Amino acid sequence: MTDDLTGSFAGIDVGGTFTDLVHYDSRARAVKLAKVPTTLDNQATGVLAALDAASVDAAALDLIVHGTTTTTNAVLERRLCKTGLVTTHGFRDVLELGRRTRPQAYGMTGDFRPLIPRDLRLEVPERMLADGSVYRPLDEEVLRAALEQLRDAGCEALVIHFLHAYANPAHELRAGEIAREVWPDGNITLGHALLSESREFERGVTAAVNASVQPLLRRYVERLADRLSERGYGRDLLVMNGNGGMVSARIVAEEAAKTVMSGPASGVMAAAYTGRRAGIPDLLTYDMGGTSTDVAMICGADPAVSHEIEIEYAMPIHVPMVDVRTVGAGGGSIARVDAAGLLQVGPDSAGATPGPICYGKGGTDPTISDANMLLGRMNPGRLNTGAGGVSMETIREVFADTLGAPLGLDAEDAAAAVLRIATAKMADAVRMVSISLGEDPRDFALFAFGGAGPLHACAIARELGVPRVLVPARPGITNALGCIVADLRHDYVHTLNTSLDACDMEEVQTILSEQVAEGRAAIGRERVEIADERVVHSVDMQFIGQTHLLRVPLPSDMPSREDLQSLFEAAYFRRFQVELPEIRASLVNVNTSVIGRRPEVDLSALIDATGRKCTLDEAQTGTRPVFFDGWTDTPVYWRDHLPADAALSGPAIVEQMDCTLVLEPGDRAEQDADGNLIVKLGAGT
Repeated sequence: MTDDLTGSFAGIDVGGTFTDLVHYDSRARAVKLAKVPTTLDNQATGVLAALDAASVDAAALDLIVHGTTTTTNAVLERRLCKTGLVTTHGFRDVLELGRRTRPQAYGMTGDFRPLIPRDLRLEVPERMLADGSVYRPLDEEVLRAALEQLRDAGCEALVIHFLHAYANPAHELRAGEIAREVWPDGNITLGHALLSESREFERGVTAAVNASVQPLLRRYVERLADRLSERGYGRDLLVMNGNGGMVSARIVAEEAAKTVMSGPASGVMAAAYTGRRAGIPDLLTYDMGGTSTDVAMICGADPAVSHEIEIEYAMPIHVPMVDVRTVGAGGGSIARVDAAGLLQVGPDSAGATPGPICYGKGGTDPTISDANMLLGRMNPGRLNTGAGGVSMETIREVFADTLGAPLGLDAEDAAAAVLRIATAKMADAVRMVSISLGEDPRDFALFAFGGAGPLHACAIARELGVPRVLVPARPGITNALGCIVADLRHDYVHTLNTSLDACDMEEVQTILSEQVAEGRAAIGRERVEIADERVVHSVDMQFIGQTHLLRVPLPSDMPSREDLQSLFEAAYFRRFQVELPEIRASLVNVNTSVIGRRPEVDLSALIDATGRKCTLDEAQTGTRPVFFDGWTDTPVYWRDHLPADAALSGPAIVEQMDCTLVLEPGDRAEQDADGNLIVKLGAGT
């Protein structure tokens, strides 16, 4: 084990529009960066293009860590493999029945399509009771016939999901043995093996997601590994998981569902790492891209991880994921005046094609990016005046005609109104991950990243009363940086679902010990350099009769039954400000996270020190009018040229390769040793 990362490492994150690369060579203390278009038909091509763009020799790399949208996009776009399900007699419709919810909470309309159609969901005679006893033995003859029927129907993947398998998995294990005899490949998911919890709907959907993306992910990582091998890369390829950890490409497809939402997770892990080094461990992360904004909460440099994420209606994926919430407001979000005469922004987006008007690709709808361009916040010199024939006057006319005329505003005031509404929407998303969890956003700093994040960060922080904004050295490629700094992490959940009074505390201790041993063995198989190991225990509890769960962190030693009740009551009061001393608690899940901490990465190398100037005046590239409450002549700086100890006051614009930071009047930014800009809000806070 070592405390310093030694060698040559590449973090590569595939997004919906761009594939980003950060290459860190600790021996030369040098960083290379690349941003290339994502190749949606085959993401491996974009990964190799990123290596080429940064002039990185794959054969010389000690490690590649890869974040991929393969599984996330497949689920959201329903581009899934044909999958069959075998379940307990009478329970084939669990995936459709779900919970008593509606697609629209206050409406009676909406669509829902289960991941596995009904004709591919087959029943077999078997039954376990909730206490783990066998009520009806598994009918192996009927099972074989069902498996052959699904195989002959052309299914690529299989789910075996039996009732109460979490309490006794014997029937699922036996069914898995039989399936491996008749199934053409290894794409078999046992529900209990992926998620050992009592709720059959959530367990079934999670297993169905895993199985339906498993062949896709397996083919992709094998194809990428082969292409890298052709270039001489002989080390392990690691893939980011949604829990903020990473796992070897050799085994990642076995639990493919855990890679869903890995892109947003890697950005949050980079934020936690950056904040810890900067001495700002409590962060609200704000990642604004072209289509949406992702937000998350970090306490004590430890991102919140949830086992209860629902990525869309009736799509719960109950494996550990960094708790990221999304709102439909990005640079391409379209502004419009609705039938009631109200200005609306998003969730519809112009996307990458045709994109905002200022892209010059044929877009005609006013967007957030166009508003920023019109108000001088983005560089007019980068306005696309090519084939699209776009000019600033074209953008001004669209805002005046489409938004200004119905609202009684001129073009600039209409653009300013678009930004104010977008700020309110994004601030609401940040409130959702803080206040809803019992935290005050004023106790945090806002970590702004993504291609558009720093443009709006100060305005959002002011809206929330957040006193500071942390803008990392490379906001637009933070997700790729997260691939380098993320730890190895394995999470385990064991369901007990029993009242605390009746719980066998020795059994709980045994479960925790077994999960630690399993996690350490998994990290040992990854063949990746780590600095140390950390074990985190928690339990999911509820008051008897309630349905929602509350995560309770545990101290290093397992507390007594009485202490556990006290810990839960204290956590409940912090969250809901209510005491219920007359109601006993139920212990639902026992959780363990085994974390292999990676060695340190020197973030100061992200900006080449040789390019820094001695004074702010030398780093200034010019001045241009920018609209705040009115037009103000505003200095513009190039970030890579800022002096190491730079301190600048707003109004100011700081531009760099991957984004633009807007400092509003009264704000002040100071640069730290890692090249982060720490913004202290002034007027209006």
